[in-house]
Amino acid sequence: MMLIRNLFFSFFVLLSFISKGQTYPTLGRIESIDVSFKNIVDPDQVIEILADSMKWAEGPVWVPEHGFLLCSDPTRNTIYKWRVEDGFQPFLMPSGYTGLHPYSSEPGSNGLLINKAGELVACEHGDRRISKMSLSRGGKVTLADSWNGERLNSPNDLCQHSDGSYFFTDPPYGLPDREKDTLHRGIAEDGVYKITPNGTVEQILSDLQKPNGIAFSPDESVLYVALSDPKRPHLLAYSFRDGKIVGKGKVLYDFSKSLADEGAVPDGFKVDGQGNIFVGAGKGIAVLSKEGKLLGRIYTGVATANCAFGADDWLYITASNYLLRVKLNTSSL
Repeated sequence: MMLIRNLFFSFFVLLSFISKGQTYPTLGRIESIDVSFKNIVDPDQVIEILADSMKWAEGPVWVPEHGFLLCSDPTRNTIYKWRVEDGFQPFLMPSGYTGLHPYSSEPGSNGLLINKAGELVACEHGDRRISKMSLSRGGKVTLADSWNGERLNSPNDLCQHSDGSYFFTDPPYGLPDREKDTLHRGIAEDGVYKITPNGTVEQILSDLQKPNGIAFSPDESVLYVALSDPKRPHLLAYSFRDGKIVGKGKVLYDFSKSLADEGAVPDGFKVDGQGNIFVGAGKGIAVLSKEGKLLGRIYTGVATANCAFGADDWLYITASNYLLRVKLNTSSL
């Protein structure tokens, strides 16, 4: 009889744990602007809060091999991990600055990705480099920390081309005095760079102010770059062919024309398999068609930085101090 009671109690605890693990508080709402938006996310879908303990959440990336989500808190110099089974916890600290003395208000890692070899690649503000690290063995390797004999400013976000090359933005956000910093800054431009498969670093754009998010279209014929410049809050599109940008970029979307009341500037973003662009801007994720039409918004109500596609059609969102997720209707991986 005691054994039966113990088994019943264990089963009850297990059910309670499962129920608790699948129930999260929510915030925000889904805002449909174009009728087609319902094919991307259901208007009645909820935005779940997975964690709320960060200071500034950034750089989410899903790790398919291990089934968990990583994200940066550059202010706390920490990468965090979230998984259904064990919740939210620190994963790597320090994440982007290994110096002994205080450096800046955002010294940690920012943008993250899982490369084609399954390694974690990070934009490190304080150590001013792009690094990669095996998730099974650890140990960081520097991919790039300088160009033309000068140290990078503070790499912010990155993407990888199918040929293995990396493309990243290098604004001054991680410098001690940001854009006013003259003591630490060696490269005058807020550049966009390419790391070739043989490790060569090339500056491919030098005429932008505050480049931030960066990503390719599904067929890699377009390279998108977001400008977090209040004077030019634009998502730019560059034709891309044979490993190079071809011609000048065009403004795919001007955020001052739709979200000006929030002072929205585009931050990090991702592109799904259909070419739709999910952009962190203002108080939510603005979803654009590949033609640059605003289809709708995943409204969080707080400053929203970036997003990442995960397993089972989940979109993970970093916004203010939150890690969030919302279920999409279409496969976006």
